[in-house]
Formats: sequence, C-alpha cells, structure tokens
Amino acid sequence: MAASPARAATPNAAKVFGTAVADVVERVMPAVVVVRTEATRYRVAQDWYYGLYRIPERLAGQGSGVIINKDGYVLTNRHVVDGAQEIEVVLNDGTKHPAELIGEDVQIDLAVLRIKGGKQLHFPFLAPGNSDALRVGEFVMALGSPFSLSSSVTLGIVSQKGRAIGALPYEDFIQTDAAVNRGNSGGPLVDLDGQLVGINTMIQTAGYSEGNIGISFAIPVNLAMTVAGAIMKDGAWKRPWIGIMMEESARGVTVARVVPGGPADQAGLQAGDLILSVNGAATPSPRAVQRAILGGQAGDQLKLAVEQQGKAREVTLKTEAMPVPERLFGE
Repeated sequence: MAASPARAATPNAAKVFGTAVADVVERVMPAVVVVRTEATRYRVAQDWYYGLYRIPERLAGQGSGVIINKDGYVLTNRHVVDGAQEIEVVLNDGTKHPAELIGEDVQIDLAVLRIKGGKQLHFPFLAPGNSDALRVGEFVMALGSPFSLSSSVTLGIVSQKGRAIGALPYEDFIQTDAAVNRGNSGGPLVDLDGQLVGINTMIQTAGYSEGNIGISFAIPVNLAMTVAGAIMKDGAWKRPWIGIMMEESARGVTVARVVPGGPADQAGLQAGDLILSVNGAATPSPRAVQRAILGGQAGDQLKLAVEQQGKAREVTLKTEAMPVPERLFGE
C-alpha cells in the first residue's frame, strides 16, 4: 500500500504571533531598567538613662523605569523614588549606575532621573508611540521588575482608555489586563511595534490581596512625554490651565464656574457656556477638554468654540501655569 503523501506545512498562527512578540521584547528590553532606592529614617526611642534618642533605619525600595533618550534620561513613577536619598539604576545587562533626580510631578505621579555619566555613554532607549491612537482591544506588553524579578514581561490587551479611579489629582489612565504587580511601577507599557505607549503606575486589588486581578493602569505616553520634556528642560512641569470648573450636561460640556482673573475669565467665558471644541477637536466630555489643554505647555494659545447664551462664539486665550490649590477661588 502506497504511503500517504505528507501534508504541506501551514503557518502556525500562534507560533507566528509568539515569534513577533519575542522579537519585540528582544528589541525593547535593553531600555528597561530596575530603579533601586535607599533612604535613612530615624525612629525615636527612649532610655531610662539617656532619655529620648534617635535610631537610624535604612530603607530600601525598588521599582522599574524606562530610558527615553540616548543621554540616559529615565522615566519612572514619582512614588518609586519618593523620599530617596540614593538612587541606583540597573540596566538589563546587569550593569549598575548611580542616578540623580531631575524633577518630579506629584499630580501625574511621574519622575525623571538621569543616569550619571550619561554624557559619556549612549544608552538604548524607547521611542514614544501615540497613546491617543491606541485602540481598545489592542495587544500591549508590560515590562519591569515585579517582586524583584527583573526583566519580566507580561502580555495583555487594552481594556479601556480614559480611566479615572480617584487615586491622583489628574487621571487619564490606560486600563489593561496585563499582569502588573509590586515592582512594575514606572516600567513601560509597549505596543506590538515596540513603541512606548504608557508608564505602568498602579493596579486594582480585591480584599486583602496585593496581587494583580487583571486590572492595571498606565499613564498615557503622550501626557508622560509632555511632562518629561518640561522636566528635562526646566526641572518641573507647569501644568497648563484656563481657570474653569466643568460639568457634563445633556448638551455636552458646561462651564460650571470661572476663576476670577484666570485666562477664561479674561477671554470672556461665563458660567453656563457650552464648550464645543478646542483647537478644532470636538470635546464631548470634560476629560476631553482637560486632555486638549494638558497636551501643551503653559503659555500655549487655544481656540475654543463655545455656545454662549444661545449664540456660537470662538474664544482665543493663552493657558497659564496652574496656581497652587489654596489660591483657587480665593480659598
């Protein structure tokens, strides 16, 4: 009986996808770093003979980060380096370098470090993608050092965009189901082109668990790079604002309150106005207005299409640096 001819080999879709993912990881991983911190805290103790005295305690922390240019600037979360007196960056090849804090932003929870000696060395870095173009359902990868396990990779999808969970003053998170755990904070979220699309920041937990339950949040790279660029240039990010409070109504975004003397007040905006668009882009929600404002720098010019007392109007104004909270509304 004649042998049956061998079946022609067909491409294995899972194998092709896995190879593509592995290729991206191989290309991206050299730009992912471990961020180690040390600080000294003093604990007060009391002795019958010596009275009160202080006992020094050495505190160590660890998170993740991503190199964003060849000069060794590293983007990470502020909470990773908060209170650190010494910072060390460990590259993917195991080499260790001291790093300095260039600047940080509390509201967004971002910090920029610089690897010391960066002018003499050219570091591998990740190019930013476009988080605005990221679609719900796309595959993404989270890279970092969860539980001190350096160079770890997890794969998931974009679960939703524009999430706010009440943990930070301003939130516009990318939600994913990629497994992110303690130590992943500050590490990159990348797409399947190997481009940086977010900075992994926090997870949602249940009950007493501190582990991942499939809900992770990342700061969009468009916002992160705007903040990082300002920090690298000026040492801080001056958050742009126009001086209004907004609410979502049945007709769209309504101006609820105008800060006296602010840019919006000077341009003639009034409570009750409807904001239809910013710089030609439709603004169906207050978050869309915020995103349009925060996409630039303080001092940028904006054109707002508004409806005021039933009439269409175009308002041109310049954003300003947001004042400290206690100065708002005369408080």
